[in-house]
Amino acid sequence: MASKSVSTTAGSRQSSASSTGSIDPFSVAQVYYGPETDFTTHKMSNLIRTRTLSTVQTRSTSNTPDFLKSVPRRRASQDAQSMTPRKFLVDVNLTLQALLESEDTDGNMQITIEDLGPKVLQLGTANSNGFNKFDIRGTYMLSNLLQELTLAKEYGRKSIILDEQRLNENPVSRLSRLIRTQFWDSLTRRIDASLLEIIAVDPKNRSKDQNPRIYVPLTEKEQYEYYVKEASKRPHLNLQVEYLPATITAEWVKSVNEKAGLLALAMDHVVDEFTGQSTLRGKPFVVPGGRFNELYGWDSYMIALGLLVDGRVDLAKGILENFIFEINNYGKILNANRSYYLCRSQPPFLTDLALKVYEKTIFEPGALELLVESFKAAIVEYKQVWMSPPRLDQESGLSCYHPDGIGIPPETEASHFEHLLMPYAEKHKLSLEDFQKQYNDGIVKEPALDEYFVHDRAVRESGHDTTYRLEKRCANLATIDLNSLLYKYEVDIAHTIRTKFGDKLVLHDGSVETSASWDRRARRRKNLIDQYLWDEEEGMYFDYDIVQKKRSDYESATTFWAMWAGCASPKQAARLVSDALPKFEEFGGLVSGTERSRGEIGLDRPNRQWDYPYGWAPQQILAWVGLIKYGYEEDAERLVYRWLYMITKAFVDYNGIVVEKYDVTRPVDPHRVDAEYGNQGSDFKGVAREGFGWVNASYTFGLTLITSHARRALGACTPPGLFYASQYSYV
Repeated sequence: MASKSVSTTAGSRQSSASSTGSIDPFSVAQVYYGPETDFTTHKMSNLIRTRTLSTVQTRSTSNTPDFLKSVPRRRASQDAQSMTPRKFLVDVNLTLQALLESEDTDGNMQITIEDLGPKVLQLGTANSNGFNKFDIRGTYMLSNLLQELTLAKEYGRKSIILDEQRLNENPVSRLSRLIRTQFWDSLTRRIDASLLEIIAVDPKNRSKDQNPRIYVPLTEKEQYEYYVKEASKRPHLNLQVEYLPATITAEWVKSVNEKAGLLALAMDHVVDEFTGQSTLRGKPFVVPGGRFNELYGWDSYMIALGLLVDGRVDLAKGILENFIFEINNYGKILNANRSYYLCRSQPPFLTDLALKVYEKTIFEPGALELLVESFKAAIVEYKQVWMSPPRLDQESGLSCYHPDGIGIPPETEASHFEHLLMPYAEKHKLSLEDFQKQYNDGIVKEPALDEYFVHDRAVRESGHDTTYRLEKRCANLATIDLNSLLYKYEVDIAHTIRTKFGDKLVLHDGSVETSASWDRRARRRKNLIDQYLWDEEEGMYFDYDIVQKKRSDYESATTFWAMWAGCASPKQAARLVSDALPKFEEFGGLVSGTERSRGEIGLDRPNRQWDYPYGWAPQQILAWVGLIKYGYEEDAERLVYRWLYMITKAFVDYNGIVVEKYDVTRPVDPHRVDAEYGNQGSDFKGVAREGFGWVNASYTFGLTLITSHARRALGACTPPGLFYASQYSYV
């Protein structure tokens, strides 16, 4: 029922006007600032009342906008007595210029608490035809005004009637609305003619060959012909379409690093509405945002949680179908669908995603068939990727992140490995560029570097790139996160085969899977996790080093993934809450790792983005769900509130910002991150258009886990300590 309600609300805000001609003040921008709401065309003249009383004065002052000159005005008393929300008559360009000159004192096209302007600007009311003025005060309302004017200008509007409700909207409602009606759409992609010019762009491509390129599986002839045809229609793109080889090796992947390209995904047969002919249409997916313009692995699972809450089941289903396509054609759910990721996967969440999509589509035709295909693909992935060498450690029986690959990961920023590679370049008397080429081509041999990049690729497969927890040893670690996820696969597969498939699932190769074998796998893995990863003295899980034959001592928030997966016993869960949780809980939620584990930082040992003091959406989400699963609802709600408060306060204070990660120890400006890669989502002018995928999802999903009282407190930006001081002894 919740998703139906959300969907209805979102849909109602697409409409432009009611039967009386009034505009929904929370319509999406393309409607609110569209041609149907342009009163200057007289289509919506009833939105602005002209004077019907006695004496009429016309404007002739030099500072009056041209479009208001000679417009009748009425007495101010009518505005003062009105109890209805105000509407303002706004000259877009003049007001935008005045606003920026007055309030954007640091010149970054944002209005934040750090700007030193007067924090007030007057707007004329629509009922007085702009004559009577009203003060727009404070950072939040002024930054919302900047956002609205930026959008209006982009839609070509020179003058608008602006509802005050769009400026003083409750920040929780505003951010939720933007995520639901704008951000998801801005991040949605499909690989077909409709979005080729957007999706083919790769901000990470540093090769000399900048031509966009699509690689198509050898078995997908129809897709290949489709892309060739579409490329011919767009000669300006210089789009290259190539087949992948029948067998994809690390050597081949390295050989095309200078010809990096997009990997094809699933498509549907549709009828072109204009030509009436059959064609192909890409299945949709949602990208994280910023420089990440492709389908990612575990990002997409987190994103799907938010999509399902917001009623965007179509997008969550599209993600699922694209994952199945990846496993069937590329052998794994990829880190992301670019050629340089072909050897690398990411943390596996397929079974849980498939079950959640099935719950939302259970009465739709084909729902059970999609669930069957999802679990067939998950079993293939489980066996061929995670339970095969080099990822499987035969001795312990646990799995590690350990992708194949050759050379230096090409998708990183140009300077990322300079500090590492420069001494080797100097040793061989080569420039940095020449050394990298000769090393990648195998001309220069450096075993120490080979070892380093084995672990570096593993770190990237883990999704935790980068952290001192995993640096220079990731491929040797049986991590609590990966093995918790694989336990969840085993439990999900056993339960689903037993309850949905009649205790029998026939795979594409003819082999038969039953629930009993997967139950045994789950029990065995739980025993191994307890043996190798659980530390009774510390009351938490640690990674296990398969080479050194001992547990790591790095304290990571991934310890709570065992609760999400359900592999912790009630006693272990109690220890995690009593002993581990206090180590990670900070002002804005859970920190990725403890300060003690990170160690000292400095010029020679800089911050890593998955270490203290940074917090990430997936760590929060998995901990929330895990705590609730074991009955620790109050702890979960407190953590949810901390995280949502931090996001909301930054959104209010910093011009609607929503970013990839946060410094959870900073109450004031948590979006500022002093680590490699910076912070995606912070670089915008005037208005944020997409947020960041899994943070959007964490906000939408998190709101479903707190009370209405907590939501009201969030809307008032009540700090966590103040909010909980009257309810719990914990502050």
